[in-house]
Amino acid sequence: MSNRLDGTIQGLTGVVGLILADASNPYFGALARHIEQTLDQHGKLTLIGNAGYSPDRQKHLADRFLAAQVDGLIIVSADGGADIVTQAKRVSVPAVYVHNQPEEGQVPAVTADNEAAVRQAVTHLRSHGHTRIAFLAGPHDAGPVGRRRAIWETALAGTESRLLRCDYARAAAAALTQRLIGDGAMPPALITATDEQAIGVLAGARAGALPVPDRLAVISLDGVPDSAYTAPSLTVTEQPLQIMAQQAVDLLLDATSPQPPARASLVLRHSCGCTPAEWRRQALPSKAAQPST
Repeated sequence: MSNRLDGTIQGLTGVVGLILADASNPYFGALARHIEQTLDQHGKLTLIGNAGYSPDRQKHLADRFLAAQVDGLIIVSADGGADIVTQAKRVSVPAVYVHNQPEEGQVPAVTADNEAAVRQAVTHLRSHGHTRIAFLAGPHDAGPVGRRRAIWETALAGTESRLLRCDYARAAAAALTQRLIGDGAMPPALITATDEQAIGVLAGARAGALPVPDRLAVISLDGVPDSAYTAPSLTVTEQPLQIMAQQAVDLLLDATSPQPPARASLVLRHSCGCTPAEWRRQALPSKAAQPST
């Protein structure tokens, strides 16, 4: 096995195993790309496995990677299941969680910005005059989506708000949206926990002839590159995936201290009701940031 001293990796294989919750989800795909690029800068090869949201599959991949004597594990975790770090510690392999971790995980996790992202989305929709702001969560409240839902609930305490649920899939969100439109029950403003759900909502609204943003304002909390190319373009709180990747690799290779979540950026586009002029103003540097002449 590899020799590891003082928390640093002195591996023999030069390979780090990366386990993704779901490789088909663009959010996890973008995060994986940043992790792979960062590991490459350290001379490490990335071996990627797809858990498909299955805790059992996640454990199986960890067993296979550890049997292959990888130098470390980065787990972009699915909800539930065994603590993979426990498996890795038995054979002295360092491991780091990203995005999510078991409730009783034994190592710090590199997480997305859940609290500030939700609060930015709520504040911005209120700036457009919305008081009834619904939230589209997943089928249950585990992991980061559960934390996002709880923050939304706190931010809107005492107001009329509605919790919606569907799977983390475009088709499920589109079907839910069309059903709500058909029932006359679609809320006027919606925060979606994931971009995959938001893209489905936009598709369902178009199929149901509900104009966005005139009768439905939408903001999503992931901010993957695809969100700029929806119709209409999707307003997002863009998660700092590159920073998250760097923090995860630093924790794994250099045993640095965990950092607080980097702040997500509110990216204004059309789905919330902002105009192109407002998008352009957002893209301009502030006067304080401009160099003096």
